[in-house]
Amino acid sequence: MNSDSAQRTGVLLMAYGTPRKPDEIEAYYTDIRRGRPPTPEALADLVARYEAIGGISPLATLTENQRDALQAALDEQAPGVFQVTLGLKHADPKVEAGAAELSQAGFDTIVGLVLAPHYSSYSIGQYLDRTRAGVEMAGDTTPVVGIESWATEPAFVGFLTDDLRSRHEAMTGRLAEAGDERSVRVVFTAHSLPMRIIDAGDPYPDELRSTAEAVADALRMSEGADWMIGWQSAGRTPEPWIGPDILDVIDELGADPAVGGVIVSACGFVADHLEVLYDLDIEARHRADDAGLLFDRTACVNDDADVMAALARRVIGATATSDE
Repeated sequence: MNSDSAQRTGVLLMAYGTPRKPDEIEAYYTDIRRGRPPTPEALADLVARYEAIGGISPLATLTENQRDALQAALDEQAPGVFQVTLGLKHADPKVEAGAAELSQAGFDTIVGLVLAPHYSSYSIGQYLDRTRAGVEMAGDTTPVVGIESWATEPAFVGFLTDDLRSRHEAMTGRLAEAGDERSVRVVFTAHSLPMRIIDAGDPYPDELRSTAEAVADALRMSEGADWMIGWQSAGRTPEPWIGPDILDVIDELGADPAVGGVIVSACGFVADHLEVLYDLDIEARHRADDAGLLFDRTACVNDDADVMAALARRVIGATATSDE
């Protein structure tokens, strides 16, 4: 990476987006539905979910914190070289607007990084396509370098491993103290996607599996006996989505006399938001209680300094590769 281009590198940090206040929920939901307003019943259901976690999701603030942490890490590793801006899928500033902002600012290269570790053409692929579209809409030809996957990034795997280890030991200890000889099962999850995407050859399930296996190997856990993969937060559409769903998994584990507790490692999510705070902390926990299982879930990365520093190194490496 030569010094001239290094001083002209923009970073578009991308995430799903979320409403910042309750009166933005309907517009947000409409955007998710590609401009089709939700029915009053569907809107009321979503509002109720937000109310259950305190009225609104903390995702907007957490995403901004991640942006700031990435910028700080880049400034530490390569002072004065990179500028990070946000691009959101379903809220402002949109991905295209962020890309246009960077291209119009005169950066020679834009690095696209999505706050999701697992590549899918449906998610990360679309974000990167929208980044390039934003550059084109601005009438520019700035090259876009995309970071497509960080599923096995050592700092990310280490974060999950350390947190899961402590939670697993704590839950196992609780069962032992109660004289309960049943075991603890770990379920690695990510957001489900429509089966038609997977049937077309999308690598998303393999991406999740690579994270799960890396963490399980570090903890010397065996698939089947100690851990398994599940999916969560499927869209409410008629078409089939990837399974098994985490709620069905919990029901099955609850029917197994050898299992006394479940820990969900929601490794497909890197910030606390509705799919974690409601779908897991409320809905899945309630299902586990009904099944007679102890329940816990691993922490989200949020703006963890080690993970953000690792992502900064990937940004720098991507730029260096583009200059070769």
